[in-house]
Amino acid sequence: MARTMNSLQYDMSTIEPATNNFSGANMIGVGGFGSVYKGTLSDGQEIAVKRLSRSSKQGAEEFKNEVALVAKLQHRNLVRLLGFCLEKDERILVYEFVPNKSLDYFLFDTEKQKQLDWPTRLKIIKGTARGLLYLHTDSRLKIIHRDLKPSNILLDEDMNPKISDFGMARIVEENHSLEHTKKIVGTYGYIAPEYAFHGIFSFKSDVYSFGVLALEIVGGKKNSSFYNPDSVENLISHAWRYWNERTPLEMMDPSLRDSYVSDEVIRCIQIGLLCVQQNPKSRPTMAKIVPMLSSSAITLPAPQQPALCFGTKTRGSTSSAEMGLDQSTKRFQCSNDVSITEFYPRSMYIYTKEATIFLSKIQKICNSSTW
Repeated sequence: MARTMNSLQYDMSTIEPATNNFSGANMIGVGGFGSVYKGTLSDGQEIAVKRLSRSSKQGAEEFKNEVALVAKLQHRNLVRLLGFCLEKDERILVYEFVPNKSLDYFLFDTEKQKQLDWPTRLKIIKGTARGLLYLHTDSRLKIIHRDLKPSNILLDEDMNPKISDFGMARIVEENHSLEHTKKIVGTYGYIAPEYAFHGIFSFKSDVYSFGVLALEIVGGKKNSSFYNPDSVENLISHAWRYWNERTPLEMMDPSLRDSYVSDEVIRCIQIGLLCVQQNPKSRPTMAKIVPMLSSSAITLPAPQQPALCFGTKTRGSTSSAEMGLDQSTKRFQCSNDVSITEFYPRSMYIYTKEATIFLSKIQKICNSSTW
């Protein structure tokens, strides 16, 4: 049964005592959107309270309408929105509390990453893929997340992944998935090149981000951590180099040496490389990726040159014709107009008019902490 707005609404008289009046001791995350606090309701239920920045220009009715939409998303690999509070100039979102923090908390720490053995990492890759498939295909709302990254993958008590933070997401009408925008949002290292350079986003933009995420989970390193003024290599080109040399396991996180299954690791690397191919049309859909991850009987195609492999011919951007872009309209060709609604705006934007501007500034953009 659909939840009504009344059932979703929390009072400040409930939120304030639950978070000890937004005590610093209860704060578990901070970012451009505001802060996140752990709370405990009077019945003992633990919650995560996201207190949005007061600088948001979003109206109250628009805020409530969008909350109602997000509340309809229910999947075991998505963080569940419990409700909202709209009082005293406050805009607050209430989520289920996920105890094991975010994936980046473990993955990029040399000691904590040892807690992520190969079966756990494979479970995280598969669960994230299922969550994206739900957003793209199976939910009542067809959604492009636009900011998939380790800090937006929360882990429950059994280390199952839950996709969080829909602050940059877009709802797309069924059967229409492609759009052009002048305002690029996302996080450096995870943005698909056609989106970064041309403002074109689609479900395949999320697929690209998923590919980067999969390679990071296997390698235990951030894509952006490879940036060096004296080097042109990043995680993607690093993985591609080992793949071409037929030694893909060389990119694997050394802490996995006692737990990995070589065929599974190689398969995840191959799927990751398929997801980050330069031409969006060449990337598989999440509907194909989920069974690829689950069955070794499915033969995978050979990956092509990845996107943004600096120092190679892919340094240039994919042509508009290859991406299906109509030069006269600057939109993808669709049978009908695309109707898109933006969720909660966030303060971190990447503006770009020319690829040179993007390339000169992109390394200065830091990942924002979400939880």
